[in-house]
Amino acid sequence: MALRINDSVPDFSAETDQGSLNFHDWIGDSWAILFSHPKDFTPVCTTEFAAVAQLAGEWRKRNTKVIGVSVDGVDEHKKWKTDIEHFGGCAADFPIIADDGLAVSKAFDMLPAEAYLPDGRTPADSATVRSVFIIGPDKKLKLAMTYPMSVGRNFAEVLRALDALQLTYNVPLATPANWAAGQDVIVALALNNEQAEQKYGPLDIKLPYLRTAKAPA
Repeated sequence: MALRINDSVPDFSAETDQGSLNFHDWIGDSWAILFSHPKDFTPVCTTEFAAVAQLAGEWRKRNTKVIGVSVDGVDEHKKWKTDIEHFGGCAADFPIIADDGLAVSKAFDMLPAEAYLPDGRTPADSATVRSVFIIGPDKKLKLAMTYPMSVGRNFAEVLRALDALQLTYNVPLATPANWAAGQDVIVALALNNEQAEQKYGPLDIKLPYLRTAKAPA
């Protein structure tokens, strides 16, 4: 069954280049981003891991842990980290799950249950394992993005989406198209105008069903 928004994400135990972990315990009370890759030592994925490493300070500001997944083993991950750090010019201090048995890829619906890794495989054999999952502290899936092999992920967009998710988490707010941090937000219709103004200040009523207000600090 497909993993959908607001589903509880699978819990699992796994080996990483930094040792063993239990996923839900590792998340703790933080937000988490799981980003997955079809194979170590691939060009696009190397640039992506480097981009994640370069944003270490941004993840910390947002109380967000990041973790990679690749369908190779721990030894390969440790060797690949050297290339990632060389390319990115900084330490890559997040763990990478060794999903060589495909358990995590299948649990997150990135591969069908019958999938296996053939001898002499190429990245094309696990191409669908190129996804980003943003997970809340409630261990529920908040956002998922899946990319083809030829398109590198835009981690500025991942940050923007994370900001929007955190701002609107468990409150009657939403963000409009192309929203960026600091811009006005949409107030949900669960509040009438008076309630909305008491909670969020003056409203800009663009349409009866579209009301914006300054984003909470």
